Amino acid sequence: MLSRLVNFLRACWRTSSDRGSDAAGRQDGLLWYKDIGQHLNGEFSMAVVQANNLLEDQSQIESGSLSTLESGPLVTFVGIYDGHGGPETSRYINDHLFQHLKRFATEQQSMSVDVIKKAFQATEEGFFSVVAKQWPMKPQIAAVGSCCLVGVVCNGTLYIANLGDSRAVLGRRVKATGEVLAIQLSSEHNVGIESVRQEMRSLHPDDSHIVVLKHNVWRVKGLIQISRSIGDVYLKKPEFNREPLYQRFRLRETFRKPILSSEPSISMHELQPYDQFIIFASDGLWEHLSNQDAVDIVQKHPRNCDINTRRTFILYHWSDSASAADYT
Repeated sequence: MLSRLVNFLRACWRTSSDRGSDAAGRQDGLLWYKDIGQHLNGEFSMAVVQANNLLEDQSQIESGSLSTLESGPLVTFVGIYDGHGGPETSRYINDHLFQHLKRFATEQQSMSVDVIKKAFQATEEGFFSVVAKQWPMKPQIAAVGSCCLVGVVCNGTLYIANLGDSRAVLGRRVKATGEVLAIQLSSEHNVGIESVRQEMRSLHPDDSHIVVLKHNVWRVKGLIQISRSIGDVYLKKPEFNREPLYQRFRLRETFRKPILSSEPSISMHELQPYDQFIIFASDGLWEHLSNQDAVDIVQKHPRNCDINTRRTFILYHWSDSASAADYT
């Protein structure tokens, strides 16, 4: 299995001369890829593997000024939106989160943790409005949600914000040995992690079934594996936990406060010359590869560029239901 994954990632990480120009990206069966693109801080590659009939995931990279003013901050923005239950939430995030970030950064004339939190909150509230509007005709939209992993580079500082179980991993070169070590930058919110289960229990002390082991998988209320998301309104607003929503999503008991959170965990990292590249990927990739495995693959197959001076972002979507054998 690992050898097949290595072959797959090698295919996504060739020099641009291997396949020629791919300014708009290229399609190869169920694989979409972009070998190389430019951003303010260096270069990026992207790859998406589609395993479902309808692609539920979205991703984006934006680079430039966040303001129309000359003094506005220059940023590189990366987003990975791993949708579930449908594509509506991830598409909404893709269309609105960065715009909210631009608005709040323009107001403050700076990038900050507060700006990012406000952008996430505005995106969540905006999707709530979509659900309320569509509920009479399309009630199942209340059960659609998305993980949301964001990276923002501004003035040499990398901000990582995360909801759900996507992951950002930094490849850092050790000067003494030359090896590149994997450093996880994001906090995850999957109740398969003991500390996340403990957090959920502490937030809902009166609910002995807030996390349930179902078919050997830990789930919130027996329904969903993540404790934080955008969307999943049926677990945040009790008025949507009723008919005509499908019975398999509805809880028997009502709830007084949101079961899931939309508060991102945010960290800051001052980029150093020995920070080589960052891999942003949805959880399907990390189910098959360790952090170090992924970093080793990227490090051992560099492009024809000076990796010591040009930081690289690698973005991967790999749907949870995908099998490595399907793409090799």
